[in-house]
Amino acid sequence: MKAQRGDSLNRIGTLQDDSTTVPPITDFRYHSSFSSSIKKQPASAFFFIPCVQAYRQKLIENLSLDSQGRPFKIMVFRGSPKSSRKSIRFVDELRQEVAAIFEKDCKQTPYRCIPKGEKRVLDAPRLRNDYYSNIMSWGMNNMLAVALGHELYLWNSEDQAVHKLLQVRGGNDWPTSVTWSEDARTLAVGYMCSNLQLWDVESSKLIRSLQGHSGRIASTAWNGHILTSGSRDKSIINHDVRAANSLASCIKRHADEVCGLKWSTEGNRLASGGNENLLYIWEASKMSSSKFLHRLSDHCAAVKALAWCPYQNNVLASGGGLSDGCIKIWNTEKGICINNIETKAQICGLEWNRHHKEILSGHGYSIRENQNKLCLWRYPSMTKVGELGNHKSRIINLCQSPDGITVISAGADETLRFWDVFGPPTAGAGNSMVSDLQGLLSFRTSLLR
Repeated sequence: MKAQRGDSLNRIGTLQDDSTTVPPITDFRYHSSFSSSIKKQPASAFFFIPCVQAYRQKLIENLSLDSQGRPFKIMVFRGSPKSSRKSIRFVDELRQEVAAIFEKDCKQTPYRCIPKGEKRVLDAPRLRNDYYSNIMSWGMNNMLAVALGHELYLWNSEDQAVHKLLQVRGGNDWPTSVTWSEDARTLAVGYMCSNLQLWDVESSKLIRSLQGHSGRIASTAWNGHILTSGSRDKSIINHDVRAANSLASCIKRHADEVCGLKWSTEGNRLASGGNENLLYIWEASKMSSSKFLHRLSDHCAAVKALAWCPYQNNVLASGGGLSDGCIKIWNTEKGICINNIETKAQICGLEWNRHHKEILSGHGYSIRENQNKLCLWRYPSMTKVGELGNHKSRIINLCQSPDGITVISAGADETLRFWDVFGPPTAGAGNSMVSDLQGLLSFRTSLLR
């Protein structure tokens, strides 16, 4: 079937027969429209499109043959050898630049398969539906600590063994925050009734209790031998766990509960999020003076989800509550928001992918979309890569495995779901990728009872 001239050449990639007529080279309107349509196609596809090959051939014929089919006579303008060589070098350089740009544009991001479902589901009975609590932590010893009601359990990811570490007898008290120390020898546990305890996991014994707060401790974070805690009493306390008198400094800047705490990878800065919608950045060396580095007020709901970028030390991601629903990327050096994405859902957790330039968000309530889902975003563009969602209720917490491959989501549906969403590092990447970037997460397999 013969294609019509008016539309066949504008449909790049369609087959044409030899009888297709190409207008003369002087038909500028036609050739301009065709050139524009070519530019919209992937550069790598040009060599495999029959109509483009036919078009090129017709151009050659129009440009090199006269109306009688005879070759044009080419007039040679002779210049000095020096100027000719300079002109040729300029053309060669221009060709090399164009080729480099072409090659760069043709490169595509390697395809990575995102799992459609979780690889494991654990029952988590009595897991509290509390947005402000942080009741799960995965240590470098490959053990998951999770608070369920008045009890705290340890789950060994290597042999799937479950061990109950502690149980609170009082009816009005329970664990509200759980955090492993960096060496995974000590577990910090914050409580509803303002107590903060350190537990030796190997012996299953209480090491000591730390005082200073007068309200619920919903957030804790380690920085070497310093344990930082945030409370409903609006204060942040730094405890030196080596000292008999552990209280190193106490900061009272937040106007409401401190529900998010995270130390940077290098340990030189602390991010704190509050229920009054504020985000503070603190310098480790100046915390005793209560002088903050930045006070950021861009969120319009509680700031619980915090995560420092693993390959750009001064970059922080923060997530707001239901009335906000935004993930904000911050340059903490300058105190400015460098990117913002509206997720239209409550953000309950954020985890960076250490092997690929991505960040995962865990969501709770929503007015429109992303409710109870996990969303994967490409960094720094913050375009959505995909989403996962089998929780029947909102996600409360996220945490990441020591190898950076698996993410666990704790849901108000009383389940812990394991997602291999981050995947292993790409071949040849590893530490080199991180250093280069410095320069410029269904079946039930066990019951936690």
